[in-house]
Amino acid sequence: MRVLIAPDGFGGTLSPAAAAAAMADGWRRAAPGDVLDLAPLSDGGPGLLEVLAAALPGSVLHPVVVEDPLARSVTAAVLLDGGTAWVEAASACGLHLLDDAERDPTVTTTYGVGQLVAAALDLGATRVVVGLGGSATNDGGAGLLAALGVQRLDAAGERLAPGGAALRQVDRLTGTPDPRLAEVELVAATDVDSPLLGLRGASATFGPQKGASREDVALLDGALTRWADVLEAHLGVEVRDAPGAGAAGGLGAALLALGARREPGIALVQSVVGLADRVAQADLVVTGEGAFDFSSLAGKVVAGVAALATEAAVPCLVLAGAVRVGRREAAAAGVEAAYSMVEQVGVEQALTQPAASLAALAERVARQWSR
Repeated sequence: MRVLIAPDGFGGTLSPAAAAAAMADGWRRAAPGDVLDLAPLSDGGPGLLEVLAAALPGSVLHPVVVEDPLARSVTAAVLLDGGTAWVEAASACGLHLLDDAERDPTVTTTYGVGQLVAAALDLGATRVVVGLGGSATNDGGAGLLAALGVQRLDAAGERLAPGGAALRQVDRLTGTPDPRLAEVELVAATDVDSPLLGLRGASATFGPQKGASREDVALLDGALTRWADVLEAHLGVEVRDAPGAGAAGGLGAALLALGARREPGIALVQSVVGLADRVAQADLVVTGEGAFDFSSLAGKVVAGVAALATEAAVPCLVLAGAVRVGRREAAAAGVEAAYSMVEQVGVEQALTQPAASLAALAERVARQWSR
């Protein structure tokens, strides 16, 4: 039996490659005769460069020291493959870079992502793909724009402090984007199609998971409304209602304002790793992520894998930290069955021993499905 193992990462506990390896370890214990094809995936969030570097043997990782969400130094990277530079926004502004007590989207910044884009331009890239997801920010991409030459000022002409809350005081922008951006193809790779503002926007949808209180959400949405007014006037592009503008706390809006084209991150990665052909050659597909919930069904790795499996008439299973999707909804998305680590080993063990817990779950599932 040929089994394709194609998971995303599991939150802050397992990278995509580590998750695939754990699933494979458990599966082999139960079904040593099965042929396993490991295809770790990302939809643009954490783990993107790890996945792509493994799939693009001629690519080169270029380390870059940038600012993290709280303006501290952190080493990230640009992956250069020919003329295409891949940037993982989370490596500079990711939630995983902060302790729980540091999570505050009213002050966090995307400046480091702008530094990565600038580094990609320095490397001579003609196409820059920015993977969005897993951010700790809600600054509408104001930090990114600052790193690329566009500064935000208050009514007195003073530069604003970093973070989403300060955008309430933005009066105007000054400066022009790095002129090299006009010469490159810019792509925003995201797993969400959220607009910038409102009930489906950046602040309301993703703010709470980044540490925003109910009051913070209202404050941030108001600040981003003001930001959209000023941003659109300065760059002459309407972005607030564009699909994907709300990705990564509004980082999508800034990229779209710079002329980026939005593409689903999972589709880009699937193309690079040749996933469609690998699904077609499999007898069974196993995917997974930290939490299999309703957001998983809209543009994330699990949905993308399940869709390909459905097209190829190959059964698809989900192994997740937690399962919050009912059988009917999962089946409608092309998922034959979903299995939870938490239900098998409990929350504490799933978090403290994620690789062993996932391997144990994979072993149990293999005993049911391998033939």
